[in-house]
Amino acid sequence: MSGHDGARKVKFGGNVIRNPKKFETMPVGVVLRRAPGATRWAKWVWKATAVLPGAASADWAVLREEGRTIEYHAATLPLELHGADTEAYLHGLSAQVPCLYIVLRERDDETRPLDVDLVTASPYEAQDYADSGEDIVEKVAMPPGLIAWVQDFVQTHHQDEAFRKRRRDRKDVTLIEDGIGDARITQLADVYRSPMQAKKERLQ
Repeated sequence: MSGHDGARKVKFGGNVIRNPKKFETMPVGVVLRRAPGATRWAKWVWKATAVLPGAASADWAVLREEGRTIEYHAATLPLELHGADTEAYLHGLSAQVPCLYIVLRERDDETRPLDVDLVTASPYEAQDYADSGEDIVEKVAMPPGLIAWVQDFVQTHHQDEAFRKRRRDRKDVTLIEDGIGDARITQLADVYRSPMQAKKERLQ
């Protein structure tokens, strides 16, 4: 489990422990599009193209066909919001186009070659999956209603870290560094020479 995941949830015995006072969930459908590949080595190109907030469960239901291009409601997963992740959600909401992140995993099935593993609003969590190299992570723009839902959650639960004033060592500001500001030193070049040293040099 990564540091980002650890701040959000703790797994014990395969179950996720959540703070019920700072947790909300919504079912979100994931739309995958299959289009003809551009090369002979890639027969099909698959891409996550949309999300469906509040969708019912689905198993690769065909939504639209246009020639050889087909869009599927591939699956519906819970989108979870956790109070410990509000900083990540804020980061995602600040983007020019706020997005959800769809985590896909390849499987050996030509007709259904991808499993939808996760839907998240946290760019930090998405980066963890991308760094693993085992998954495909795609961004899909949030519909306005979903943006509002995430914003409301963040406004309710986000807490800025308390600002701690840096302690400074106490110093006697009346102290004068050796030779600096001493009226007995008249030459600019002598600023960093002590009065005693200057006197000795004059007597030589």
